[in-house]
Amino acid sequence: MSAIPRRSSHHAEPGAGRGGFGRSLRAEWTKFRTVRGWVVALTAAALVTVLLGLLSASSGHASCGAGPVEVACPPPLVGPGGEAVDDKFYFVHRPLVGDGGITVRLTSMTGQIRKPDVTPGRRNVVPGLVPWAKAGVMIKESTRQGSAYAAVMMTGGHGVRMQHNFTHDVAGRAGGVSRQSPRWLRLTRSGDTLTGYESVDGTDWTRIGTATLAGLPQTVQIGLFAASPGDLTVTQGDLGGSVAAARFTEATGEFDQVRLEGSTSGAWRDDDIGVTVGPDGVEHHPGRAGQSGGTFSVTGVGDIAPTIEGPTAERPLSGALTGLILVIVVAVMFVTAEYRHGLIRVTLLAGPRRGRTLAAKALALGLVTFAAALPAGAITFTVGGRILRGNGNAVLPVSLFTQVRIVVGMAALFALAAVLALALGALLRRSVAAVVTAITVIVVPHVLATTSVLPDSAAQWLLRLTPAAGFATQQSVPQYAHVLGHYAPIAGFYPLPPWAGLAVLAGYTALALGLAVLRLRRRDA
Repeated sequence: MSAIPRRSSHHAEPGAGRGGFGRSLRAEWTKFRTVRGWVVALTAAALVTVLLGLLSASSGHASCGAGPVEVACPPPLVGPGGEAVDDKFYFVHRPLVGDGGITVRLTSMTGQIRKPDVTPGRRNVVPGLVPWAKAGVMIKESTRQGSAYAAVMMTGGHGVRMQHNFTHDVAGRAGGVSRQSPRWLRLTRSGDTLTGYESVDGTDWTRIGTATLAGLPQTVQIGLFAASPGDLTVTQGDLGGSVAAARFTEATGEFDQVRLEGSTSGAWRDDDIGVTVGPDGVEHHPGRAGQSGGTFSVTGVGDIAPTIEGPTAERPLSGALTGLILVIVVAVMFVTAEYRHGLIRVTLLAGPRRGRTLAAKALALGLVTFAAALPAGAITFTVGGRILRGNGNAVLPVSLFTQVRIVVGMAALFALAAVLALALGALLRRSVAAVVTAITVIVVPHVLATTSVLPDSAAQWLLRLTPAAGFATQQSVPQYAHVLGHYAPIAGFYPLPPWAGLAVLAGYTALALGLAVLRLRRRDA
């Protein structure tokens, strides 16, 4: 007798199989858009972000003095790469036509630093060098500020360096310089390629690095220079936080055995590049140079480096915190409302795979939040920036890529924060508790770290270890290793790179969502 086939007792679950997740996703999207309160609140979050951001930009006015008259501040000086730069130094130079080079022996490097006055009315100036004081040799496109250059130098505290076009820095030998231990420096040009060398005896040379300055003209300026950025001091504020101040410094390099190669002509010329001239026509803290036989003394102030001081492009996004709080409330309600009204059982019956159901809810919420935050961020960033510039603010320029990264990053921050709040709602199942928890872990650390409440070190650790690390995506000006600055959250600098900070937030979001799925599977709704 042949066996009669029997129908399997395993029935396909509703929503299972191909297209099951897609149906769950569509169901969650439909659920969200049919609740008018959620749609209105998310729209309000986008509008609040825009309105508060534009209001903040409108309130920021700046002007610069020109004697008794106030005028709009000039735009930031821009380097070859489009970044804002400082280009202020003393330059003793001659024209170089075509290929050539310069070799010098640096026998001494000294300086002065203005310290806080001890006795009222008496300037407290002490001998010394700040770490990034510079003295060395340079080939520069022209004496115009912001033009392309390459330089080999001794620094106050970082040994020999080769730098070019403001943002590029290559280390040579560490150590200092003295008459007993001089340093030899050399910089050569071959077409658009400039190569830096150093030596301790003038015989055995070590190559430091090579720079390619595309479009370098046939005639350039070659010579000796000195510069010294301000002495940065950071003190603890009375109410916490920190206060940064930079004071006047200068550096002096003593050179001899100066040798030029190539086609150079004319006498040495002295130029105080970028010197500040007061309304009365008097130069403020001018540099100077002297020559005796074959020995040169060059004294300079200022810096040749990217600048990090000034209004930043992300400033109009200050209203994002309020918008983010509204997003958190909506995200929590998106899941807790189902528990409160007992609708979660219907949702789970429609999609028995509980993990997939919660994932669909999270993805739907994340996508709709991203879609709302993206235009809000773009409008706030673009229009707010124009308002700031129109009000006389010299906003630091950033590349198009950075602009896009800030806007997209803010939308991603909103989306991830929404999903994290949703996961907390699924874990706690109580609206108030979940909203308070989400705000405590996302918003509060950022507020504490960026206001005058915590010491810089505590603020940095807070923005490394909490979901608030995601706010790093808003930073537009990078930290430069060869620029001494107050790199602290209160000054707009985050301890993690933009995408690394966003990854920390994403990690917390994934962890919370995983725990929510685990609880949903183990306990009845």
